[in-house]
This record gives sequence, C-alpha cells and structure tokens, in this order.
Amino acid sequence: MVSDVNPGLDEAALHDWLPAHVDGLRAPFEFSLIAAGGSNLTYRVTDAAGTLVALRRPPVAAVLATAHDMDREWRIIRALYEHSDVPVPAALAHCDDPGVTGAPFYVMGFVDGRILRTPDDSADFSPAQYVAATESLVDVQATFHALDVDAIGLGDLARTRTGYVARQLKRWMTQVEAGRVRDLPVLDEVHAELAASVPPETGPPGLVHGDYRFDNTVLGPSRRIIAVLDWELATIGDPVADFAWSCCYWNDPGDPVPFIDRSPTFDPGFPRRAEAVEMYAEQSGRDLSAFPWLHAFSYWKMGCIVEGVYARRLKGASGGMGAGDPDGIARRAEGFLHHAAALLRAR
Repeated sequence: MVSDVNPGLDEAALHDWLPAHVDGLRAPFEFSLIAAGGSNLTYRVTDAAGTLVALRRPPVAAVLATAHDMDREWRIIRALYEHSDVPVPAALAHCDDPGVTGAPFYVMGFVDGRILRTPDDSADFSPAQYVAATESLVDVQATFHALDVDAIGLGDLARTRTGYVARQLKRWMTQVEAGRVRDLPVLDEVHAELAASVPPETGPPGLVHGDYRFDNTVLGPSRRIIAVLDWELATIGDPVADFAWSCCYWNDPGDPVPFIDRSPTFDPGFPRRAEAVEMYAEQSGRDLSAFPWLHAFSYWKMGCIVEGVYARRLKGASGGMGAGDPDGIARRAEGFLHHAAALLRAR
C-alpha cells in the first residue's frame, strides 16, 4: 500500500524487498523524503540498526520517461562507482519491477555532508575551505569530462556524440513552440542568431552531467566533494558546453541576471567566476574559445526553461518555480533571454 506520508513508496513491500537485495539491511525501516519537485524523488531510508541508505524513484506524476529513466541513471551511477574516480554514492541495488512500489527505483549509499544551496550554507568556511570547495568543484567536473566512456561501459549513453549544442537548440525551440502562450520576439531573435553561429566543438566529446553545480554535490569535512548527485540529465556531449552551463550557476555578487536568486557563490568568500573558468581551462586542458557563445546559449536555454514553466502555470500546473506569481515568472524568462542577447553582442 502506497504511503500517505511518503507518496511513491509502498513501505510494506519495501520492508520485504530491501533486506533481500541490499546486504546488511534489517527491517523495520523508516522513510523520509529529502528531495522532490520536478526532479526524481530521493528518500532517506533508516534500518533497524540505524544504517542509512538513499532510495531514488521517478516523481509520482512523471510524464517524460526520458527525463526519469531510473535504469539509465542507475547504469551511470554504477559505472562511475565501479570504474572511475568520480565521487558518487555507493551503487547498492536496482529494481526494474514497477510492481514493488509503483515505478523502477534504485538504492545507493547515503552520503552525509554539506550541500551548498544558499550563501548561508558556507558562512562558517575558512579562506582555505572556500578555495578547496572551488578547486574540488572544478576538478571533479574536469575528471568526469575526461573519462573514456567506452572503457567504463557508458559508450551507448547517447546515439550521437557530436552536435550536442545544435541538438539542444532544436530541442528547446521545439518545446517552446509546442507550449507557446505568447509572442516573445527576443526568444526567437536570439535563437536565430545562435542557430546561425554555432561554434565548432573544440575537443573530444565526454560524459556531461547536465546540471552540475554545488547544489548537486555533497562536501565533506575538508569541503572537498565526496559525492556528485542527480545524474538524470547525463549524456555524452560537449564538455565545454556542460561547463558553461555550470558557470551560469556560479554567480558573482552584483551579477545583473543571476541564474538563481540566492546562489551559494554570492558569498564573497568564494573566488569569482572568472577564476573558476581559469581553473577549468588549466585542469582540463580544453580550448575555451567558444565559452562566450556557450555562456549566451546557456542563458537562452534557461529562458526557454522558465518560459515553459510560465506556460504550464498559465495552463493550471504548479510546483517548482511554477508555484510563484505568473507575471514574475514571465519577467524572469524575459530577463534571461535579454541577458542572452546582451552576452551575444558582447562576445
């Protein structure tokens, strides 16, 4: 029976399934939801002895199967855990039978540490810890970008390895057109300029996370990363484009159009974004000549995402950013798009 407290979990079924598939776990279990929203759901699971693991499953009302493919996400976590130095939670067990709790799910180790979501979360950092967190964020991304995806069993993660940004331009414009609720000339104008000026990829394709930032990592006591989370958008593509998207979350104090209102890097103890870019260039050895274009593209993409939220809000959907004032969401989308236009002019 699905729990009223933890939607998406059949707790009785899991009391039987977990001990049978995860070594060392003993019933009874306590479950608590620790991450929700439009992303996959993550639950903290505590067994009779106090052992912690995490269970991850799709949202209860998941619509896009490709965005919530638990088998795929499990494959990525397991490959990284078993065949790389990228810090990820331990891959413990996977269930592809929706009869257990309503959808496929997997179980991973619970990584206890610090997740930076706002400037307040790093208020107690020492100067050395700010540097450690920054260097670690950059180093880990450069590390997974450099992986041999064939050697770790992820060579089939994408049908096509090149043309990553061109495909995204087409995909996001298609989604905007499918749900368009208003004329937004700046969106179309920036898309046309981007489509006419896609830079060549300057290095080999690699494993890209799709939404890599402090909010999707766990820091240990040294303030270095001990786990990278939320691999649901990962694929094979252009690592520099992946890094450019991450950099949009690295907001400096005074940025005119921050990706998020309370970015962790608003804390003045962190190095500035330009320093993080230099770190990545040195660590990865990649050519960043396309970075200004990719920075503009990332803002256009975020504008499309927020415009989609606005469209769904007008049609009665809620959740995530859609829980806010529709006019405010619309203005936010416009802000991202106009900033993308300004970045294109300035490059």
